[in-house]
Amino acid sequence: MNFEGAVIREQGISFAVVVVKPYVIQNSSTACETIRNFQPVFPGIPVVLMAQDARGVPTYYGRQD
Repeated sequence: MNFEGAVIREQGISFAVVVVKPYVIQNSSTACETIRNFQPVFPGIPVVLMAQDARGVPTYYGRQD
């Protein structure tokens, strides 16, 4: 599996950001399943999904904290 992602540490909190296609975060069931699928890649770290629209504006899906 190839994907773009990064582990980020901000204000003492680590989390993973994974780039996905916009349709993934437009459906909450698909988004939640995708997060579950990435959990083994980032064990113990919350996963946030990020998609960009045609203009490059990002939208995020995941835990708010």
